[in-house]
Amino acid sequence: MDTQVLGISVDSVPCLTAWAEDLGGIHYPLLSDFWPHGKVAQEYGVLRSEGHSERAIFVIDRQGIIRYVDVHNIDDQPSNEVLRRAIRRIDPTVRDRPEATKPEPVALPRGGIVMYCTRWCPDCKKARAWLAEHHLPYTEVDITTTPGAAEQVERWANGNRTTPTFDIDGEIVVDFDLQRLRQVLKLK
Repeated sequence: MDTQVLGISVDSVPCLTAWAEDLGGIHYPLLSDFWPHGKVAQEYGVLRSEGHSERAIFVIDRQGIIRYVDVHNIDDQPSNEVLRRAIRRIDPTVRDRPEATKPEPVALPRGGIVMYCTRWCPDCKKARAWLAEHHLPYTEVDITTTPGAAEQVERWANGNRTTPTFDIDGEIVVDFDLQRLRQVLKLK
């Protein structure tokens, strides 16, 4: 869509390199806003008082004007579809260009505990540890690599890609909500 994606974080370059490697590689440039710490995030109004930046997306047009802003929960992955629609509205040269074809969705697992997650999500890491601590077997579905998984999570989570999201024998628990998980799993 004639768009350059850039990732920017207040983390140092070695930290960003390790994060990208943990994800199996990133296909876009990652920029460090480490020093002066968070200067870019502060200029865009997304630097938290504790020194972290919000999870935010800015679409900037060819003239350098911010045309779209999305700030949301740090643990939630934004929807690429929402972003594509915003880019199409902003840039008339790509407005009528056909979308790339998506891979066919696969049959998603059912039954037992199915956790929809991402490798990088802090709440997903906590959920894995909690499930292991309680000796609860589960099936993990990565929403970034499993066709149709992200869309399923969006349907359950009111359009958001909230991770982790659990399907426990058909009962859906959005986010790492311990009280709700204990209730559904009948744990004390």
